[in-house]
Amino acid sequence: MRSKLNFLIGVSLARKVKTKWFVVAQILLCLLVVGMINLDILIKSFGGDFDDAVKIYVVDETESSYEIFKEALLLNEKNLYGEDSALYEIEKIAKVEDKKEEVGDEGGIIVDIKKSEENTIEVELISKETVDTYDYSLISSALNSVKVVLVMDDLGLTAEDYSKIMSDVTITTSLVNENNKTEEEGTEMIMTTVFPIFILPIFVLSLFLVQMIGAEVNDEKTTKAMEIIISNVSPKTHFFAKVIAGNLFVIGQAVLTCGYGGLGIFIRHLLTKGGSGGAAFFDEIGPMISSMLESSIGDKLVIILPLAIVLILLTFVAYALLAGVLASMTTTTEDYQQVQVPIMILSLLGYYLGIMAGMFKGSLVIKIFSFVPFISAILAPSLLVLGQIGILEMIISIVIMLLTNFLLIKYGLRIYKVGILNYSSSGLWKKMAKALKNDSIR
Repeated sequence: MRSKLNFLIGVSLARKVKTKWFVVAQILLCLLVVGMINLDILIKSFGGDFDDAVKIYVVDETESSYEIFKEALLLNEKNLYGEDSALYEIEKIAKVEDKKEEVGDEGGIIVDIKKSEENTIEVELISKETVDTYDYSLISSALNSVKVVLVMDDLGLTAEDYSKIMSDVTITTSLVNENNKTEEEGTEMIMTTVFPIFILPIFVLSLFLVQMIGAEVNDEKTTKAMEIIISNVSPKTHFFAKVIAGNLFVIGQAVLTCGYGGLGIFIRHLLTKGGSGGAAFFDEIGPMISSMLESSIGDKLVIILPLAIVLILLTFVAYALLAGVLASMTTTTEDYQQVQVPIMILSLLGYYLGIMAGMFKGSLVIKIFSFVPFISAILAPSLLVLGQIGILEMIISIVIMLLTNFLLIKYGLRIYKVGILNYSSSGLWKKMAKALKNDSIR
């Protein structure tokens, strides 16, 4: 049996890997992942100007607004983009006509500040194209600051008066247990940055696994190749071969995708070596990982990761078993698409619950869902990181997943044995119920 099983696994993997479409798909996926990691560099290569400062020319007809505007705009820029940002080059000009032609050709913004008896000042923005939303927001905020300062001068108020009026109320927070602060920071870091990246591939690969096994079984039934195969191997061997080959393929695909991500980071490092892009990228990632590991969550990850990996692998096996059973009872791809809808809904439910796990803190329902097979692979690790469930509950989820796989093997084989040589598309559920009563499995 082992030699036949190995042979079928090899054939199944070869059908997936030794094709032009697989090579094309891997090239496209690699380009996509590398491209996404280096998206800003690509856009710059085709004319993007992320590093080019926006030129702002100020016409100050009030004779006192330019310095106030410049200081306020640069302060807004630093608050939003950091101390090292240099988004704007600000220059004072005598009149609009001095730079209007240049702005029309090369771009930039002319800020014409005029006196107004009703509103203190009124402003006209002149530009080649519509002013970017972020630029408009920062410029508008700076101009409002100009107006406030001019009104204060008219009323005889001092800068100290203005500071008192505009200062925010000071609010301090304190926790009974200061350790909770670092734990919450580490948890927030993982849930907002790591988990969305972590669970999306699981969701996509599980759906891909279900589609792949169903399509392969249906193809063998449609071409009548199933009859030849089953005459030489048992349904049990054939069933396990599909499950093992499918899981090996998706795990290999996951490893390849991680490799493409590493290649993308390496290329980014080479392209921006010595420049701000590469430094900024690693300066952001390094402290993020360091902060996460230094928090109390870092200690938990040593336990959480192995348990999560075991649960994910068991869930992949369960998806493959269920997909094989359902595919064996259908005769066309269209029939299989209809049968697998509940699997898709269940997977989608687990994905969204995993993303929004932090919103259901303390909910009994969400804890119950963490034990549900197929959903638990995404949801249980999320709740464990949040501290809503413990290691014991995680182990229970794994045990339930093991039991689910056992039941799928025990009873799924009965359905599979009957279904793979049944070409009738009517009475699907009756055939499945009848097959379950049959205890003989060759």
